[in-house]
Amino acid sequence: MTASLLTTPFHALHIEAGAKMVPFAGWDMPIHYGSQLKEHEIVRQDAGMFDVSHMTVVDLTGEGARDYLRHLIANDIDKLAPVGKALYAGMLNEAGGVIDDLIVYLTDWGYRVVVNAGTRDKDLAWMRRQIEGYAATLTERPDLAMLAVQGPTAIDRFCAAQPAMADRVRALSVFQGLPFNNGADGWFIARTGYTGEDGLEIILPAAEAAGLWRDLLAAGVQPTGLGARDTLRLEAGMNLYGHDMDDNVSPLEAGMGWTLDLKDPARDFIGRKPVEALKAAGPKLKQVGLVLEGRGVLREGMTVLVDGLGEGVITSGTFSPTLKQSIAIARVPAATGATVAVDIRGQRVPARVVKMPFVRNGKKVCE
Repeated sequence: MTASLLTTPFHALHIEAGAKMVPFAGWDMPIHYGSQLKEHEIVRQDAGMFDVSHMTVVDLTGEGARDYLRHLIANDIDKLAPVGKALYAGMLNEAGGVIDDLIVYLTDWGYRVVVNAGTRDKDLAWMRRQIEGYAATLTERPDLAMLAVQGPTAIDRFCAAQPAMADRVRALSVFQGLPFNNGADGWFIARTGYTGEDGLEIILPAAEAAGLWRDLLAAGVQPTGLGARDTLRLEAGMNLYGHDMDDNVSPLEAGMGWTLDLKDPARDFIGRKPVEALKAAGPKLKQVGLVLEGRGVLREGMTVLVDGLGEGVITSGTFSPTLKQSIAIARVPAATGATVAVDIRGQRVPARVVKMPFVRNGKKVCE
């Protein structure tokens, strides 16, 4: 391990489980525990657990927290009712590009925000700069760990591992997160995820992380690495920051138009004016899913050829273990129809344009 890499509270357990560790966003993280393909299939068929403690948890408190968040993000946190409701949103810059995508929870103590690991420094710097003038306090929570348990049996297996929490966990609605003890400093369990399967994301004190991991192992939940996490999220049609969107990409061109709440004309969120202008003019690009019709594997950066309209680009691509075909997320000319070609080593290989997700709850859904 490179000395400068950060480690999560689960690090020793990854080594114990035989993980292949790799640098990721400044952290020493498990890419797989022997077979990325097997781990992918475990999550689609049973239950796997991912260490996501490298992600950043931030609590927002104070009477001005609501007004601050209504200005900071493009979705409207007034949708957050009742307490526990989660909201997916983009945090935009003044030009309407995506600084990051994040999840916000309404809690008893204020709001809890979870942002990406690779964007932590710029996200926190931006959030702290924008909070000036608001009666609100932003507190990063490095004392907390985070573990995702995903798959069709994930909730059953978690409840077997933590029977005292079972009734409340089973009562959680999709996209809801609630504290389970000790308020902001204790366990916070959400029915959310990044795989296209049912499951949970558990935020808990770092000192209790190893105990949860061992309890879940005993309940039959398998360790799962970042490699499978990426193929799972791609099959689910979920964006990855820095690939499918970034500071120079509008949410309207990254499949995130549904996260823009423009209903309240008085809500002047950052990036609103350029987003409205682009929407009125009509975006020149759109995000689509691609399924390769021929042989080969679609990879990020490959050129998408659209007859009569120009070119697009693949932003994420892989071989789908579930579909047994190569799939991709691409940004293409807005008028693109049902078919395109992809330049694979100088060859034009046909691909079908589909609506994402490709897979949901273990089954093919793209047509």
